[in-house]
Amino acid sequence: MSTPTRAFVGRLTELSVFDPLGDQVGRVRDVVVTFNVARTRPRVIGLVVEVAGRRRVFVPMTRVTSVEGGQVITTGLVNMRRFEQRGNETLVVAELFERPVEVRTEEGGLLAATVEDVGIEQHGSRGWSVARAFVRTGAPRGGLGRLARRRGETRLVAIEDVVGLRTSSSAQSAARLVEAYEDLKPADLAEVIHDLTPRRRAEVAAALGDERLADVIEELPEDDQVEILAGLEVGRAADVLEAMEPDDAADLLAELPKERQEELLQKMEPDEAADLRRLLTYDENTAGGLMTTEPVVLGPEASIAEALAVVRRAELSTALACTVFVCRAPLETPTGRYLGMVHIQRLLREPPHASIGGILDKDVEPLAPDATLGQVARMLATYDLVGLPIVDAEGHLLGAVTVDDVLDHILPEDWREERHDVMTPEGVRRG
Repeated sequence: MSTPTRAFVGRLTELSVFDPLGDQVGRVRDVVVTFNVARTRPRVIGLVVEVAGRRRVFVPMTRVTSVEGGQVITTGLVNMRRFEQRGNETLVVAELFERPVEVRTEEGGLLAATVEDVGIEQHGSRGWSVARAFVRTGAPRGGLGRLARRRGETRLVAIEDVVGLRTSSSAQSAARLVEAYEDLKPADLAEVIHDLTPRRRAEVAAALGDERLADVIEELPEDDQVEILAGLEVGRAADVLEAMEPDDAADLLAELPKERQEELLQKMEPDEAADLRRLLTYDENTAGGLMTTEPVVLGPEASIAEALAVVRRAELSTALACTVFVCRAPLETPTGRYLGMVHIQRLLREPPHASIGGILDKDVEPLAPDATLGQVARMLATYDLVGLPIVDAEGHLLGAVTVDDVLDHILPEDWREERHDVMTPEGVRRG
């Protein structure tokens, strides 16, 4: 069977990628093209392929030997370094789908349209270019969603008859990328965003909601965090910081100039700002610098049923949901006197009507905010704990350190960028 010379990107991104021996390498997630004023057609230079662990790598088209039978076959020589989009590269699914353009009519006029798919074509020895676009005409400019797609007619046009494919509104393509990856966990979406150019990162950040952006920023390398926050309007940057975990927000603020810190803190709610100001007074490698000021805190009279209802809240991280800290009123940090803690496993073993004050774990001594990172790590390891209470000299609970906070600080600074170590033959650098 001869190798097909044409493919639609929408169909291509559903295909699995195999090496010559029949072993699956991954799945196509996007197609990379470049525009050049000297060429009438954009050049297809490679595929973005998702491999194990949701890592995305670049596979040059020169390594694609066939696209047939519902699969993509490669030479097997794949560079497993994570894909990073370059400034002259465009992602078809993330940036061109849903893009408003104009198409030339037979009468010589221009008709408003929206790109719904892109056809690529093979020519020569493994050379590919964008040949056609599947568009919907009559869709209002700026219109996304089902209503816009129901309007107008669809047509297949030569790419030479499409005007504005390269220069149309970036907000449309950013919204498309957010929609395409809406089901990803924050850590996985962060990896996708990290691979984008700074301009694209800023566009995607603008398209994300505050809560979603906060979750993603917490998973990004420090440089990306600072870059994205610096690109936001001050009011929105303050809203995103409020949506972040306090310890992560404080770490990010600590990387900013003092005047920028104060500007953002002034825009935040007073209570939220007060927590962050307190965290900023601690060294980052101490218990105070590691802790969150929003652990689960209840009074001793609370029932086990009430405690279980609290730790079931979807917005709680897994680490914070494992431990309830029991204190006298007030129950917001700094609390009244710290009494002890209750582990979630103990809650599951006791009758729902009993009070948590009767099942306290008092054997673990709380730490002071100036305790070192080493002391915190040893305490967590010694007692097999997920979280530790941090108290002041008067015994008031200031916050809690969880094991994920410690891991973030003891792993290498670039751990997020090297989160998937894959031993494979060195591939060919894309050009």
